[in-house]
This record gives sequence, structure tokens and C-alpha cells, in this order.
Amino acid sequence: MNVRGAILQLQTGGHIAYDEYGDPHGTPVIFCHGWPSSRSMAQLTDTAARELKLRIISPDRPGIHGSALQPGRTLLDWPAVIEALVKHLHLPSFRLLAVSGGAPYALVTAWRMQERVDGIAIVSGAPPIAELADHSGLWRLHRWMLALHGKQPELMRRLFWIARPLATTRLSLRARPFLRLALQRMDAEALRDRGAFEACFESSRQAWRASLEGVIADAEIYAKPWGFRLEEVEAPVAVWHGTRDRTFSFKLAEEVATRLPNAQLHLVDGAGHYSLPIRHMREILADLRRMPSSVART
Repeated sequence: MNVRGAILQLQTGGHIAYDEYGDPHGTPVIFCHGWPSSRSMAQLTDTAARELKLRIISPDRPGIHGSALQPGRTLLDWPAVIEALVKHLHLPSFRLLAVSGGAPYALVTAWRMQERVDGIAIVSGAPPIAELADHSGLWRLHRWMLALHGKQPELMRRLFWIARPLATTRLSLRARPFLRLALQRMDAEALRDRGAFEACFESSRQAWRASLEGVIADAEIYAKPWGFRLEEVEAPVAVWHGTRDRTFSFKLAEEVATRLPNAQLHLVDGAGHYSLPIRHMREILADLRRMPSSVART
């Protein structure tokens, strides 16, 4: 794997770190990593992206791994970062690929930069949690975190500090099977692949190591309103979700797809939160590549 990394200094202050995967001369795709995660999660795309001639550009969000912390940031601040990145890379248009917690970042970019975004693929995506009247479709741990954040946010922060030593520990090959015991069968089997395990868990470890404040700031954004309506996102969106996803129920994905004006829902029977992007990445990227360019749509 030939990873191409760089740092972009932002005119507004700070900097963004990004890696590139796939074909350096291919169709550009901005990758939006999950939470807690970082830019190296895009390793999941590399093999398929090279085959399909896609250029995957994966930035760390502010405060994550190699990117500078941006105190007080909101989701609506993210499109300006992407605008600076695509200007730096001389990209007139681009596609977006989001996994899990990357979903709101891809959608807000498409909402703000309508004329530049050719299409979006949302994989195992997080819904607008602040708008949910019923949290039963969320993983139990996330429900607990939301409740604690609402009632005792300082306690929530202290628990993040307590969890950090474990989250920053690099697991040995012998210890990895024990982590997989906590996962659903289809996810545990998919993560037997060493490259997939590194993409999912080493990217998370790097996020925790770099800045706990960055991880916390990223987490807090999910509990807040996004600042725009899904109905205002005009770009084509492929919503990919596994029917066995326990992090975000496929019912939530159905609701998101219903609200997006130009969405196509792909429910993958028997797929879990991790196994979907690991085992179906080529199919997902091929579908994203087929979406017409913004120039062709006008």
C-alpha cells in the first residue's frame, strides 16, 4: 500500500493532515472517517480504489490525529475545511464516501457545496441523533453516553479520560481475538483480516493518542443538531446499511433515505456495522463511481 500523506495549513489558522489512497490520477473521493477514528481508516478503500481508478483523499478532522484542534467547532465549520482542501488540490468537483460517524460530515459538505459534489455514499451511517424521538435504534452504549452527556457532561468527560489508557494501547496479535469476542459474529469474522483490523482499530487508537480533547469534541457534535435539514441535500446519495447493524439500526437508515430528496437505499442482508464496509467496499465504490458528475447533471 502506497500511502501519500500531507499537511495543509489553513488560512483561518491551524492545519489539516490528510492521506491519499487508491489511484493518484483517478476520480477524486473525499473520505469521511468514523468515530472514534482517523484518516487511516481509509485503508479500507485502497485495493478497490486502485482497481476502479478512484483517488481517495482522507483528512483528519480538527483535533483528530494529525490535525490541529479547533476549539468550539461545530459541524457547520467542516465544509470550509473541505473547501480549502479541494482548492489546494485543484479539484473542481468530487465525490464523498462516509463510514459510520463520517455521515454528517459528508452530508453537511454536500449541503454547503451543492454545485461541487457529484455524489455521496453513506456506509453504516450515523443518523441525526438530536432529532430522534426514540433512541431504541442506537447501540446501548451510545444510549448510555447520550443520557450521561445530557445529565452529567463533566462526568462523561472524566470517563473519557479514564478510558484513554486502554483506548491508546496497541493490541498484540494474540490479544485481538479477545476483542472480537465483544463483536457480532459477522463483524468478528470480517475483522480477522489484518488489514481491515488495522484500518478500523489502529485508526481509532491514533485518534485517542493524539488528542483526547479532539475525540471529545467530535463526540459532542453527534449529540447536537446538525444545523441543516436532510431535505436540503440535493446531491445523489447512496445509503448503504446492514440489516444486522446494532450500532445504528437499519430502520434509522431507512428514515434518513426517505428524507433525502435523491437517495437510493441499499440494505445488505446479514451485514453488520464493520462487515459492511470491509466486505462490500468494491461494490460501494463502483456504485459511487457510476454517479454522474455535477457538470453532467446541469
